[in-house]
Amino acid sequence: TVTRDALGVAGITARNRIDLAYALGFVHAQERFFQMDLLRRDAAGELSALLGPAALPADEAHRPYRFRALAGRIVAGLPPDQRDLLEAYARGVNAGLNALEVRPWEYLLLRQTPRPWTPADTILVVDAMYLDLATPHFNAPQRARLYATLPKPLVDFLLAPDPRWEAPLQGLSATPAPVPAASVFDLRRAPPAPAVTTAALRTALRQDAVLGSNSFAVAGTLTESGAAIVANDMHLPLRVPNIWFRAQLRYPDPADRARWITLDGVTLPGAPVLVAGTNGAIAWGFTDSYGKWRDWVRVLRDPADPHLYRVPGGWARLRTHREIIDVAGGEPVAIDVRDTIWGPIMAHDADGTPLAMDWIALHRRAVNLDLARLETARSAPQALALAPTLGMPPQNFIVGDAQGRIGWTIAGNAIPLRRGFDPMLPADFSRPGVGWTGWLAPQDYPRILDPPGGRLWTANNRVVGGAWLTLLGNGGYDLGARAQQIRDDLLSRQRFAPRDLLAIQLDDRALFMRHWYLLLRDTLTAAGARGGNLAELTRASDRWSGRAGIDSVSYRAARAFRAAVIEATLAPFVARVQARYPSFAWPSGDTREYAVWTLLTQRQAWLLDPRYPDWNALLLDAARKVADEFAAAPGGIAAQSWGRRNATRIDQPLAAALPAPLRALLDQPRRELPGDSNMPRVQAPAFGASERFGIMPGHLRESYLHMPGGQSDNPLSPYYLAGWRAWAEGKPTPLLPGPAQHTLRLLPAARQH
Repeated sequence: TVTRDALGVAGITARNRIDLAYALGFVHAQERFFQMDLLRRDAAGELSALLGPAALPADEAHRPYRFRALAGRIVAGLPPDQRDLLEAYARGVNAGLNALEVRPWEYLLLRQTPRPWTPADTILVVDAMYLDLATPHFNAPQRARLYATLPKPLVDFLLAPDPRWEAPLQGLSATPAPVPAASVFDLRRAPPAPAVTTAALRTALRQDAVLGSNSFAVAGTLTESGAAIVANDMHLPLRVPNIWFRAQLRYPDPADRARWITLDGVTLPGAPVLVAGTNGAIAWGFTDSYGKWRDWVRVLRDPADPHLYRVPGGWARLRTHREIIDVAGGEPVAIDVRDTIWGPIMAHDADGTPLAMDWIALHRRAVNLDLARLETARSAPQALALAPTLGMPPQNFIVGDAQGRIGWTIAGNAIPLRRGFDPMLPADFSRPGVGWTGWLAPQDYPRILDPPGGRLWTANNRVVGGAWLTLLGNGGYDLGARAQQIRDDLLSRQRFAPRDLLAIQLDDRALFMRHWYLLLRDTLTAAGARGGNLAELTRASDRWSGRAGIDSVSYRAARAFRAAVIEATLAPFVARVQARYPSFAWPSGDTREYAVWTLLTQRQAWLLDPRYPDWNALLLDAARKVADEFAAAPGGIAAQSWGRRNATRIDQPLAAALPAPLRALLDQPRRELPGDSNMPRVQAPAFGASERFGIMPGHLRESYLHMPGGQSDNPLSPYYLAGWRAWAEGKPTPLLPGPAQHTLRLLPAARQH
C-alpha cells in the first residue's frame, strides 16, 4: 500500500522487505526515473548517449573507472538476500515505469526511450555518490607539483592547517607551522615570478564548496524526554528535483512478525534503502569524512618495453581497455583506458611519471546493501557495530537512541591499511612492503560512545588526531570554522529540544569572517580621504551585522576582500608552479587561511610579492579591487548586498536548453538567502543543505525534516516544488507524514483478478 500526503511524502506498507523494495522501486520510477537514469549514466560515463555531445567531457572523465563492469562483479558477489532486494527493486522500477501512461517528459524532450533498470544500476547510483564526494582536484599530484617547484619548508607552511579554527572530537589541534626563514626562500632575491593572469590565478586558487554536511547530536541527559536528538543536513549541489526522496517505510520485523519496523527519513532514488533518518529506536545521519580514500601510484615503465611496468617482484603488462562512448546526435567516441594492478592511469607525477589511482571505490567491497541492517538496530552501540560493514563512501556516522545514548564512528567498510609511504604524495608501490596491505577490521575503527559532555559534532573537519588520524588520513578536510561554531552552539546550552538543533542548523553568524571585516575596515580607515570608490565602499560597509544576512553589504565586501588578499598573497607562488605545470590547481580543502593570515599578522617582507612596497600596499590594492568591482556592478557599491550574490539558482538540468518561459516553469523561483560556507547555515546559489532534520527517537512527532525541493520531477505534479518554501524559510516541517490524500495498492499478479 502506497499513500501520499499533502507534500507527496510516500508512505509504503508491505508484508515483507522484498515487497517493500518492489514498491519503493515502483514509486521512485514514477516520480524520479530521469534522475535515477542520470545517476547511473554519470557513474558509468554514459551520459552522452542520452544528452548528446555536451555531456562528453563528463563521460571522458568517468569512463576510465569502468564502474559498469565493476557493478556487474559486485552484484554477482553480494549475499543472496541482498541480490534479492536489488532484483525486487529493479522489477518495481520497471513496473512503475511501464505503468506510466506516457514516458517521463524529459525523454519526450530528448526524443529518447528510457532503458530498463537492472540490479547493477543501483550499484552505479552508489558509485555516483563516490564521484560526488571525491575531492574535485587530484590532491597528491598537485602537492607534488608544489614540492617540485618550491622549497619543502615553504610548501609545508603554505599547506598547513589553521589550529585556531579546528574543533576535533578527539585529539588536540594542530601545532602551528613555522614561517620559513628568508634563507629558505626570499621573494625579493628570487628571479621574478612569471606573469599570471587574474583568470588563471583565480582558476588555480578556486576552492569549490566542501561537499559534506553537518551532523551533530545531544545525549538524553540534556533533553526533557531522556532520548537523544540527532540533527543532520547534508550539503550537496542543489537542483530540481532534489537528490533525496522522503518516505515512510513499514514492514513486519523478520525476527518478530508481531512487531513492525517503521522507517522515516530520506531515500535515494535508485536504491532500495533508507539513507538517513530513524527506525523509531535510533536515528542516524552522515557527513563526508574527507579521509584519504585514494592513493596515487607511480607506474614505472620498462625502458625497453613501455607496455611493461614494475610491480613487486618483477614486471607486469599494462592492460588496455577500448571504451566506446555513444553520443546522441553524433559519432561514437573511443577512449583507451590503461589499467594496472592498482587502478587506471589517470594523471602524471611532477616528473612526468604516469600515476595510477588506487581508490577504494574501484574495489569490489566498496558497495553493498548492509545499510539495510540499520533498519533493525535498537541501540546506538548496535548501530556503531554495524557502521564499519556498510558498503558506501566512508562517512562520519552519528547515531542517537531512544535511551539517550549517542555515538560516532566511520561508516564504510573500505579503510585501507597503508605501509611504507607518505599518502599525501604519489608513491612507488613496486617496492617491497610499500602500499596497501589490507583493510581495517571493524573492531579497530575509531569510535566514540557516550562522550562525557553529551555532545557530538562533525562538519567535514578533522575529527580525530594521533593514531586514529594516521588510519583515516587527510583527503582535504574543511577548515573547521563551521564545526567550531556548531560545537560552541552546542556548548552554549544545557537543555535541548529538536527546535534548538534547527536553530543551530540555521545559524548564519559570520564569526569566521569577522577578523577579515576588521582588517578591511582598518585598511579603508588607513586609506583616509582618498575619495572615489574606496570612500563609497567605506560608507556602504560601515555597519557590521555579524551575519551573512541578505541585506549585508559589509559581509559581502569582507568576503570579497578576503579572496582578493589570498590571491595577491599567494600569486607569486602559484605563478612559479603554473610556469612549470600550467594545469596546477591549489589542493582541495581550505589550506590557505593559516599561511595567509600568519603572513598578514607577522608581515615577513621576504614572502611579500616584490611588486608591493609593504603589506599595507597589498591590502589597499585588494580593497581597491573590491571597490572597483562593486562599483562596476549594476546599482553600484551600495547595492551589492550578500543576498544579491547569494540568490538561489536551483534549476532543472534540462531547463537551460529551453526558452525562458519554459525555464520559469521548471526552475525554482529565485530567492535571496542568508548563510555561507564557514558557518552552520551553508548556502550558495546552487549548493547547500539537501535536507535538514532533527530527530528524537521515540518522540517522532516532535521531530522535523524538510528539503529544498518537492517529491516529483514532473512540473505538472502538485508535489513538484511542495515543501521548498519551508526549507528556504527554515520552518520545521514534521518528520512524520500527514494524513493520506491518495492511496495506491500494488497486488501480486495472481490476486488482481
